[in-house]
Amino acid sequence: MAQYEDENVLVVPRSLFEELGSFQGLSNDCDHYLPQFLATENNYFIPREEAEEDPSHKQIIPYAIFQHEDRFLRYVRGKKSGEQRLASKASIGIGGHINQDDAAQASLQRDTYMTGVEREISEELIIEGNYNQRVIALINDDSNAVGKVHLGVVHLFELDTNQVRPGEANIEDLCFLTMDELHSERDILETWSQICIDSLAATLQ
Repeated sequence: MAQYEDENVLVVPRSLFEELGSFQGLSNDCDHYLPQFLATENNYFIPREEAEEDPSHKQIIPYAIFQHEDRFLRYVRGKKSGEQRLASKASIGIGGHINQDDAAQASLQRDTYMTGVEREISEELIIEGNYNQRVIALINDDSNAVGKVHLGVVHLFELDTNQVRPGEANIEDLCFLTMDELHSERDILETWSQICIDSLAATLQ
């Protein structure tokens, strides 16, 4: 049985990423990359089963960080996490694949992408109060098998309240930590979260 049965996910060709200027780690140049990735002629949906094994594509993954005052949401991915290669890892990013349920067509525009982001967040978290959000970076890590087939779009959600609770069972041990506390447990964080706290400290303070 297929691990990701009947799921189609949004991808861009790696060749486009390389043409625009591939990078390792984090880039704040969102205006250079994101409009190209979200142009309908440049993205499309393919079966996730294929996408997870084919580094000639990059899956576009919203990666949302939640800040209340000087603290950031941190949680542990449960053993039933959709990405088993990251199960039991701590993370500061909530996110997931953009799938074809978010679009009624074979490609996706910016508005549809934002719909997918809101859907993913509402599935995984229950947030009391208001928030503002903005895209602050893109993240890429070709040093491991998961990173080779994914490209993150880092969204910062600035919350009016710290009243946040899990919307799914695979989000465990959820709490808000200072940046210093996050650095103290850096070794148990997934790679993307490590990159974010290392590279975005000034932006997130």
